[in-house]
Amino acid sequence: MTLRGTTAVVGVAESDLGQVAPGLTPLDLVGQATVRALADAGIQKSEVDGLFTASSYYPMSGMDTAEYLGIRPKYVDGSTIGGSSFVSHLLHAAAAINAGVISTALIVYGSTQRSDGGRLVSPSKPNPFEAPYRARHPISMYAMATARHMHQYGTTREQLADVAVAARQWAQLNPVAFARDPLTREDVLAARMISDPLTKLDCCLVTDGGGAVVLTSAERARQLPGKPVFLLGAGEATSHRSISAMPDLTVTAAAESGGRAFAMAGLSPQDVDVVELYDAFTINPVLFLEDLGFCEKGEGGAFVAEGRIAPGGKLPVNTNGGGLSYCHPGMYGIFTIIEAVRQLRGGCGARQIEGADVALAHGNGGVLSSQVTAIFGTERTL
Repeated sequence: MTLRGTTAVVGVAESDLGQVAPGLTPLDLVGQATVRALADAGIQKSEVDGLFTASSYYPMSGMDTAEYLGIRPKYVDGSTIGGSSFVSHLLHAAAAINAGVISTALIVYGSTQRSDGGRLVSPSKPNPFEAPYRARHPISMYAMATARHMHQYGTTREQLADVAVAARQWAQLNPVAFARDPLTREDVLAARMISDPLTKLDCCLVTDGGGAVVLTSAERARQLPGKPVFLLGAGEATSHRSISAMPDLTVTAAAESGGRAFAMAGLSPQDVDVVELYDAFTINPVLFLEDLGFCEKGEGGAFVAEGRIAPGGKLPVNTNGGGLSYCHPGMYGIFTIIEAVRQLRGGCGARQIEGADVALAHGNGGVLSSQVTAIFGTERTL
């Protein structure tokens, strides 16, 4: 509870997205996002004394990134737990600021996955006990969880398709989203099957992109020109590494990370105005909405169906279009933070959720392996 409201995000930005100019590297995209986020915050690069990053391209990403940006941070965290890394970094940075180790944290990510031919760039090594089954990593793992949820709770492919349709409807309100053409439930169901029961349109995009988040103390944030967004709570949990070791294919560690985040924030799911989830596949929002407490276990399919998480629906989910329609450059977690912060600042244009005071960002890493939840609030929530 000591971290609640002690730090605030004061700057966020994306790099160029989609398919970027030839010759740009992942670090070039980190640089773009950093310059834009620092300008958004009204903070000089020389003030950054904490650097938090993860990369599939650079094994020593902290040193590579610091060198490229021309900074000499007092504290570097290069922890990599998949796409949830950056939400985890947020918690680590808040703890470091609260302890007086650093004053200003920069969290960054960049990837040129699409320019690299759509090849999955990953440091992951095959599990030798799973390799004989020739699973297609990572989609076959998510397909297993999807099939189990369908079998156990009656979740339908139509309900999953509605997740993709809702994401596309949000993306149509976001001018920088990669996929903005109309999408119907029938389109998703009729798309090429990749790993039963998931079709191509149940899968996230493959794009280039980068992002940056600037975090500082609440006291310092109130002295800056922009509107601060306060970190109210955060929690992380890891349940397994390989899908064969997942205790229950229908229950993720978000049940733990979410509980910890809500306890720190002193809030419940009913207090959340907007939700940003890591939607690598259409099953992800179903599982996470259940495990985070927005609906009961097994009710996620009905919860997301018929436009309930789309514009005008019961709960705004992935208002930027998510990894399914906005962007997905290998790891997506940092973009959940960026959109949550923008929603609470009130600058999202046509997709803005009026009166939003509390936003949840949730990151997922590996094959439903690591889960990290962050809850943000405006000044009024303090």
